[in-house]
Amino acid sequence: MEDIPMPDGQILLDIIKTKMPFGKYKDIKLRSLPVSYLEWFSIRGFPNGKLGRQLSVLYEIKLNGFDSLLTTIEKELSGKQM
Repeated sequence: MEDIPMPDGQILLDIIKTKMPFGKYKDIKLRSLPVSYLEWFSIRGFPNGKLGRQLSVLYEIKLNGFDSLLTTIEKELSGKQM
């Protein structure tokens, strides 16, 4: 059986906690960015580095309807103080 790669949980936590550092949605948490904004990046290219990876993963999450995953993590963290 082929090993299935496990997602990096830290990137999910970062997506929930990190704010967009520039542009139209500056200071909005990445998790709250609209999919249309993420689609714009997917066409024109995600930024280099960590932010680009976060936005790319977030785009895949939203594109595939897994927003509830982030909601669940966010609720769990709110009980533990983010």
